Amino acid sequence: MKYYPLHKGFLAVASIILALSLPLCKSKKNIIIDGSSTVFPITEAVAEEFRKTDDSVNVSVGISGTGGGFKKFCSKETEISDASRRMKESEAKVCKDNGVEYLQLDIAFDGLSVVVNPGNTYVDKLTVADLKKIFQYDNPARTWKDVNPAWPADPIKIFSPGQDSGTYDYFVEEIIGKGGRVRADASFSEDDNVLVTGVSADKGAIGFFGIAYYEQNKDKLRVVPIVNPKTNAAITPDTETVRNGTYAPLSRPLFIYVSKTANAKPEVRSFVEFFLKNVEKLTAQTGYIPMPAAAYEENLKKYGAF
Repeated sequence: MKYYPLHKGFLAVASIILALSLPLCKSKKNIIIDGSSTVFPITEAVAEEFRKTDDSVNVSVGISGTGGGFKKFCSKETEISDASRRMKESEAKVCKDNGVEYLQLDIAFDGLSVVVNPGNTYVDKLTVADLKKIFQYDNPARTWKDVNPAWPADPIKIFSPGQDSGTYDYFVEEIIGKGGRVRADASFSEDDNVLVTGVSADKGAIGFFGIAYYEQNKDKLRVVPIVNPKTNAAITPDTETVRNGTYAPLSRPLFIYVSKTANAKPEVRSFVEFFLKNVEKLTAQTGYIPMPAAAYEENLKKYGAF
């Protein structure tokens, strides 16, 4: 067999093509985030902005609910967990048993919006007692007349976040009470968009979720003022009432949890630093309530020592 020497020009062109193709073959680094559907819009907004600054990192944001997110986080499946409530003692124990150290960072405030169908024009306000009567598992109100004799006997249809949701946990604890649960005939979903669709399609429907989802769907829903148990004033959730605490008891902080092991990765540390420096602006843009600027500065110091 006769061999022919390669032409120098061909070798030069081949070298250039190889060099140009190498960056395309380089695999991206991944940051996996999961958890609260309430916190999702904030984290996804931060991730989108971060991708513009560093396209070598792929940031994936899921919505398994706060509880579902903690299960993945404590099993070392994710680097960061979005949460609409603090980690429970039982969840913290799983993390500890699995050797997962973490840092909790407050990132924003949220108000749980209680919403009804726009066709429901008679529910002008609700007390905590009313909400408990509507949502409780045992002997709940079946019609709106059961809640208030002055209201029509329209059947009540419940739409609730799923039981892996921090929003569900927070609502149950504040409204129904510890150890309680939402009535069995409710329609449950971890996706708040499904809840929006459900309430907007049924005149007798009522549901609850983070304030941002109401703000994004004002044309399909009507928010109900909630009576503050201490002042007896019916308060509508908005930036001011959530931040100053007058929208009670359905105002709450939101969090992210960062794994210490994952934090050793440069791409994770870079992302979290970017998150803390930009979340104040992006929180407002996504319809949630930013914390005071000093709180974000404190967060950066706290994270710097992590």
